[in-house]
Amino acid sequence: MQRPFHMTLHSALVVSAVTWVAANVGGCTHRGEDEAQTARVRLVFKHGKIAGRPDALRGLLDRFEASTPGVEVVETSLPSDSDEQHRFYVINLEGGASEFDVMALDVIWISEFARAGWIRPLDALLSEDARSDFFPGTLDAVTFEGRAYAVPWFADAGVLYARRDLLAEIGAEPPRTWAELRNAARRIRDLHPELHGFVWQGKQYEGLVCNALEYIWGSGGDVIDEGRVVLDSSTNEIALQTMRGWIEEGLTPPSVTTMTEEPARHVFQAGRAAFMRNWPYAYTLLQQEGSAVRDKVVVTRLPAATLGGWHLAVNADTRHPELAERFVRFMTSAEAAKTLALSFGYQPARRSVYDDAEIRANSAFIPGLPDILGAARPRPVTPYYLMMSKILQLEFSAAVSGLRPPKVALARAAEALRHLMGEEGPR
Repeated sequence: MQRPFHMTLHSALVVSAVTWVAANVGGCTHRGEDEAQTARVRLVFKHGKIAGRPDALRGLLDRFEASTPGVEVVETSLPSDSDEQHRFYVINLEGGASEFDVMALDVIWISEFARAGWIRPLDALLSEDARSDFFPGTLDAVTFEGRAYAVPWFADAGVLYARRDLLAEIGAEPPRTWAELRNAARRIRDLHPELHGFVWQGKQYEGLVCNALEYIWGSGGDVIDEGRVVLDSSTNEIALQTMRGWIEEGLTPPSVTTMTEEPARHVFQAGRAAFMRNWPYAYTLLQQEGSAVRDKVVVTRLPAATLGGWHLAVNADTRHPELAERFVRFMTSAEAAKTLALSFGYQPARRSVYDDAEIRANSAFIPGLPDILGAARPRPVTPYYLMMSKILQLEFSAAVSGLRPPKVALARAAEALRHLMGEEGPR
């Protein structure tokens, strides 16, 4: 059961009063520190492991505490693996746990948690002015049945990394279409047969779904349209065949079917590939001293980009709803977004932060990224997304690996999705 914030303060005052009586009856005259600690409200913030200096995040929390006397913010990290984080939240929230108040959620979990009644609506934190500052896709991702259940914390989108020096050799600009990318990769390989043309994430996991959606959307296809499954289309068949074609033509190594983000980055960073699909986080690493591609990389948009990122939500069973919402407002502010960007390289979900001179001067800043984030699309926003993703992972992997023709893989996936969503008959 939810407990209003004023009841929490009332309880704290009662405890303080009891402490005062006990101290005076016992003849003690130094209440001070013990009484102050008893009256403090403890707010717990759960999030995945953050790579970087822990003092930067702690500094943000200290600033919130300073602006909210009587509050102690305790932040606890979950494993970096998103599946493990999801498992933790499901087990605890299903059991009505109130031991944590605010949580960082993957963009694809919002609808599921909202439908289950595990997180509070946060429309009050997204005024018209605030909404205009967030990228549209991030707002779509936190909305379920017309209400916002989280506030965008930081954003992500698939991007294309290209070797500027190799493009110069063939006299080409960064490619804008899949056809242009294939042509450029082929020409570079003719000059440098020891290089891979293009590396990406082809392992059977969520990253493969992100990659495949970029081909599907970039070709004009989709998975669901107006609530109906439209996956098994000729357009989508061509999109998956394009993915498989990279391997068949030898422009992408067969090992791509085992690649996630980091293995792909290591290949590209070692100077062994002309192009790479990845997320913005890789840019800072590619620019590190000792990188074989340092100062040789240009980042550009893909024909279509999948939206990623993490958002802040409030536990429906929190004992401190008003305080938790105030904390979410602070942690998703432009000030907090700037700190997270400068300290950890997290891409702000607010447009206005990209106009900051310090952000633009930072080595992690990617010119043109705001336009990429603005055009990025969320994965299907549905409470059934995780089950949907498992179906797509299996069939997309079969198509990319050459185990099934794309047409067959798409038909199998579409049939399973229709069953999942309660559709009857073909589209």
